[in-house]
Amino acid sequence: MHLSFRFRVVPFIAAAIVAAIGISLGQWQTRRGDEKQAIENLLLARQSAPVLQLEQVPTDAAEIAFRRVRLHGSFEREWPVYLDNRPYDGRAGFYLAMPFRMAASGQHVLVLRGWLPRDVADRTRLPAVDTPAGETEIEGVVRTGIGRVMQLGQPEALRPGAIVQNLDPAELSAASDLALPALVIEQTGAAQDGLVRDWPRPSSGIDKHRGYAFQWYGLAALACVFFVVTGFGRGRKQEA
Repeated sequence: MHLSFRFRVVPFIAAAIVAAIGISLGQWQTRRGDEKQAIENLLLARQSAPVLQLEQVPTDAAEIAFRRVRLHGSFEREWPVYLDNRPYDGRAGFYLAMPFRMAASGQHVLVLRGWLPRDVADRTRLPAVDTPAGETEIEGVVRTGIGRVMQLGQPEALRPGAIVQNLDPAELSAASDLALPALVIEQTGAAQDGLVRDWPRPSSGIDKHRGYAFQWYGLAALACVFFVVTGFGRGRKQEA
């Protein structure tokens, strides 16, 4: 049986474009999966280390990323900030962020204290949260930043008690006149203040990224196969 392939420019260009898009997006998803795998490896290594008594943030904050830390000092009670659109267990809610002054050095760090539910009738009605007065000791895990969500509308000016979509320590530093390093502490431990401290794992979604990568690579391969098969099909028709 004689096989004849008929090459056509337009189908070739279309298949090449689809294949290029599929490969590009597949590579992006692969890189994202590799990045999260690296985070997971670092997280496991550093969380097995002893709890670090943090009295001053090192110049390179990445040195203590994902370490479990203990801090002694006091919350800046007049500067709570609420991060909106942080659902938990199917419920809408906020993360409560608050600066914390370390007693030994006087340096401030931003602490994510926990999650609290949103009032479904009035988004601006915030439940009372107990904040320790004076010096206290807390434990937490160091993060290099706060996960961002889609910004809806214009962000509210930072002020005590502000409800915002996203928060950067540098922005809070400028608004509060408190020098804050470029890291945050996710508080852990007993939740006697009514806050939920079940934090999402920063490395979650590795399998999802790899699954998406497989789908995009599959699309690229399918485009190539489709071009070849239809080319032979056109060749048979031409001979007939």
